[in-house]
Amino acid sequence: AMPDDPNSENVRALRASTWWRQWPITIVLTGVGVALLLVAFDYFRRGAVVLAGSVLLAAFLRLLLPEREAGLLAVRSRRVDVLILGTFGLLLALFAFWVPPPR
Repeated sequence: AMPDDPNSENVRALRASTWWRQWPITIVLTGVGVALLLVAFDYFRRGAVVLAGSVLLAAFLRLLLPEREAGLLAVRSRRVDVLILGTFGLLLALFAFWVPPPR
């Protein structure tokens, strides 16, 4: 096979390893998806808490993981990413507990 052949073993292995390296954003987006499902099934507070937890997890992973392992969580500098994600996560958590439960 030619080196540029998209079906070559090396290209497939590289593609698989590239997707595997995105595990941090995959975990965070899975949490966001679960949160949206909870809200859709009328569990607003639980969904909002899971969403806040997912965003705080993103901040935590961005803080701890080296730049090349953070994958798509690394958008700006580490300090800016952690500050924005942490602030957003804390505000979401505050919002989740501030909204009164339905009667």
